[in-house]
Amino acid sequence: MNRNVWRWLAAYAASLVGDGIYFLALGWTAAQSAGPAQVGLVMAAGAVPRALLMLGGGVIADRFGPRPVVISSDAVRCAVILALAALVALTSPGLWVLVAVALLFGAVDALFMPAVGALPPRIAGPGQLVRVQGLRSLVERVGHTAGPPVAGLAMGLGGPAAAFAVAAALFGISLVLLLPVRLGPLPKGPGAGGVAAAASPWRQLRSGLAYIRHHGLIGPLILSGTLSQLGTSAPLSVGLLLLAGERGWGPAGIGWIVGAFGAGAASSALFLTLIPRVPRAGAVQNLTLVVGSAAIGALALAPSLGVAVGLAVAGGLVCGICGGLAVALIQTATEPAYLGRVSSVMAFTAVGLAPLVYPVFGVAVEVWGIVPVFLAGGALSMAGAVVGTSSRLVRQAELTFA
Repeated sequence: MNRNVWRWLAAYAASLVGDGIYFLALGWTAAQSAGPAQVGLVMAAGAVPRALLMLGGGVIADRFGPRPVVISSDAVRCAVILALAALVALTSPGLWVLVAVALLFGAVDALFMPAVGALPPRIAGPGQLVRVQGLRSLVERVGHTAGPPVAGLAMGLGGPAAAFAVAAALFGISLVLLLPVRLGPLPKGPGAGGVAAAASPWRQLRSGLAYIRHHGLIGPLILSGTLSQLGTSAPLSVGLLLLAGERGWGPAGIGWIVGAFGAGAASSALFLTLIPRVPRAGAVQNLTLVVGSAAIGALALAPSLGVAVGLAVAGGLVCGICGGLAVALIQTATEPAYLGRVSSVMAFTAVGLAPLVYPVFGVAVEVWGIVPVFLAGGALSMAGAVVGTSSRLVRQAELTFA
């Protein structure tokens, strides 16, 4: 693994922890001067520009390159959060200030996420992409886990201003680590070079969507992943809250289940960094999608918290393998000139479309009960495997690396 990869992973980890600290500190700051509805408004505000601008962020990453977009995003976030830290330390900012920061942060995220997703194939050595994706998934798990405790410690010692200052410092560290990272050149071929660069942004977006739609491997895998996200995102968020309340497992039970799923996913991410080859990776990805979907759907059938935790571990293990292989297969098949747009579509399905299912899930639980809705979500996710299996390129895809 070259130095570029380790620098990028360290920068990404710092950025993820900073994200977690910022989000918790933002909610805490809002809660000091507003009611629950206003706090919810502040916390949700960033999702709007993120969903609306995500696909455009992919075009920008392909047009200008992912490295300057990621560096610029970290620089803007560092400056904005540092200014917010100073403002919180000196006065009590109004709700509109927090909403404005959340909107700006969400817009920057819409640029950052596609660009950071397009980086691994440009910095990984030959045959290292699966290993890099495994390490990226592991870093994400650690970063998401570390953010809230660090935020709590910082706020306990110095209040929200200290937490924002720590977040700004982490974005600054990420920026410093990213500056020496160098990308490999784009190979010549269809979709690369001057034609794509000269096209209008709208034409680039349309060409990226057409590229995905007509690709025999990328299109089916992205559609498969979309169905999986729509089927499992709500059960693993809203569903766990409702399930724990109905079964009397309480907040501690939710923590055990979420922690177990995260531990399983982190273990499989580590596994993907160690194995030398994945024969029939497309078939393995489809199989793990079926098993992981079944495990998530079966959470509602668990007769006890212990069984639910066991299912969560199993689900995390196989879902981690499924997700890691899917991303690696897509990125190894994607022409480098389209990496930003392909990454933006993958991110859009996760943070743009999937949350729209949450209110539908809640209404469905009220009408039919929690067990049928969990099982329906698992079935919808399994349908993604059917889509994947329908593609010969997916069934026969392999991943080999040094």
